[in-house]
Order: sequence, then structure tokens, then C-alpha cells
Amino acid sequence: MRTLVVNAGSSSLKLSLVRDASETLVERELSAPRGQIDRDELTRAITDELRDADAVAHRIVHGGEHYVEPVLLTDEVVEDLRALTDLAPLHQPKSLAALDAVTRLLPDLPAVACFDTAFHATLSPAASTYAVPAEWRARWKVRKYGFHGLSHSWVARRAPQLLGAADDDLRIISCHLGAGASLCAIAHGESIDTTMGFTPLDGLVMATRSGSVDPGMLLWLLAHDAVAQGEMASVLEQESGLLALAGSADMKEVLARANGDDADATLAINVYVHRLAGAIAAMAAASSGIDVLVFTGGVGERAPEIRARATAGLAFLGFAIDEGANQRLAGDGDISAARSEVPTLVIRAREDLEMARQAKSVLAT
Repeated sequence: MRTLVVNAGSSSLKLSLVRDASETLVERELSAPRGQIDRDELTRAITDELRDADAVAHRIVHGGEHYVEPVLLTDEVVEDLRALTDLAPLHQPKSLAALDAVTRLLPDLPAVACFDTAFHATLSPAASTYAVPAEWRARWKVRKYGFHGLSHSWVARRAPQLLGAADDDLRIISCHLGAGASLCAIAHGESIDTTMGFTPLDGLVMATRSGSVDPGMLLWLLAHDAVAQGEMASVLEQESGLLALAGSADMKEVLARANGDDADATLAINVYVHRLAGAIAAMAAASSGIDVLVFTGGVGERAPEIRARATAGLAFLGFAIDEGANQRLAGDGDISAARSEVPTLVIRAREDLEMARQAKSVLAT
């Protein structure tokens, strides 16, 4: 079975052809600024390199409370997903635009929706419930949804393979660090806590997102007309995080400047690592311990200094990283020191393989 995997991002459309949910045959990344897809470019890509697909798997950011597993796309399902746009107004339209564009080109192929929120459907009420009025929770479905579920789900499968352990034997803390960033505490192969919440804004400091901030501060800023209500979302989503602290959203650049004693970049890295280390410890508490720590995502895979600094203050949890292995590693592998009580792994983010696996499972039933 060959699956065309469609992953719409903030400014690009990633396409890959995956065979038997285990081997990526072709990868293409098309420019899609603000979710606008060039149909001619998409047509050429599919006609030239990706035409041999048997099915399509679409990454959909938000499945709401109803879609907690991958599902075959029908007209009814698509309409449901459009109705969920209000829960993810910056992300859902891009996913749906990609879905529409690919469906026009490949109308006869079965298509499966794979949800970023679905992996976190196993969160307990204690982990997913906000202490806000019941009317809010019932009427507006205000709760912790969590995101990056496809990446965390892949980690939940891949880490046991690398360690030769059973899926349900490990308590894993998965650190997906990219432009967006989130942690997930995984036990028995299921998500039991995560740092992102009702929206992907919550939790860690990210490239251009603030992460968690005091809601009282936001109310104060609005009340004092410091920020117009219409500007708040764009500021928190696109003008905060590393960009706000260091003037750059590029982790590689910020690290280089921090190593050159740039004060703003140094502060940005210190804030980033402080929040990350504290969240790792919180995830360990949520899972009553930890058996393996995993770094994934662009920063998680390619910034050894962030891995080293994040774990340096967590020796009490049993972490110790081998400096040489941490610097040399390319691809999936173990960077733990011999004395480490808890292994630390680096795993390449493979949402494409996870989505192809989910599509295969849906179409096999």
C-alpha cells in the first residue's frame, strides 16, 4: 500500500509517498504562504512524483471531542471539520485547504483524516479539565486538547523499539521541540499529560509563540488599552517567544548569538531552557516517574546544546548525557552517559510514517 501523506504547515505543504507505513519513497515541500496553495505546483508534484498512491492521509490539527481516532473522510466528516475551525482558526483552515486541493486532483482515492489532538483523548479528567465555570466547559467545550499528537504517538512506538522494550513497559517523556513545541507524558503507550492546552499557545516558549503566560496579565493589558483585543492573538502567536526575546525565531541563530555573549539571545535561551526543564520535571511527576526521555522535532533533533542544558539541572531525575554522543549523533539514537539512570534518546520526527500507519489501519477495517 502506498499512501500520499499531506501535512499542511504554517507556510508550507509537505507531501510524501510512503510504502507500507514503513518507507518514505518521495518527499516534496511546496511553498504555501498563509495556507495559500499553488494548484499548478501541486498538480505538477502529484503528477510527476507522487502519482502512484493508493490512498491519502491528511494531517488535521483539531478533531474536537468527537474525532479521537483516524477516520475515513466523507462529505459529512469534512463538514464536521469545517465546523471545528473556530477551535483552531489559525491552523484548521490550512489543513482543510490542503484537503480540498488534493481531493480535486485525486477524487477517487480513499482519504483518511489523522488528528493532532487524537492521541491526547486518553487524558484523564484531572489532566484535561480547567477550573472554570461548568457552563464554559459544556457550552464552549473548554478543556485541554493537546497537540503534536502524531509526533508524540510516533515517539510512543519508536522509543520502545530502540530500547528493546514492550510499548506498555515504559514511562516516556516526549519533547517535541520545533517552531511549535510541546511535551507529552506517555504511559502504557497512551498520553497522560501534555503541555499544550485548549490551543497550541499554551506551555513552552516557542519560536514565535509565548507559551504559558498569566491570564491576569493579558486582562490587565486589555483593560489598560495597552494592546487592542484584535491584536492580542497575532502578538501572542506571531510576535512572541524567541522572536520577542532575541529578535529572531531561528534557534540556530539565537544559540550562536548567545555563545557570542549577546545579552538578548542569552536571556532568550535561559528562559527557553528554564521553562523546558521545569516542564520535563512536571511531566515526570504526572507519570509518577520516568523510564526514558526523548527529544524530537527540528530543535530537539538538531540542537545538542538545548538537549544538554535542559537535562543538566535534572540529574535528580537520573539523567546524564554523554557530551560526545550528544554532539555526534545523526538520526535516531541514545545519547546517555554510561552513568545515566534514565536513557535519553533522540528520535527523528516521523509524522509521515505515523499517518500512513493510521491510514492503513482505517482502510484495513
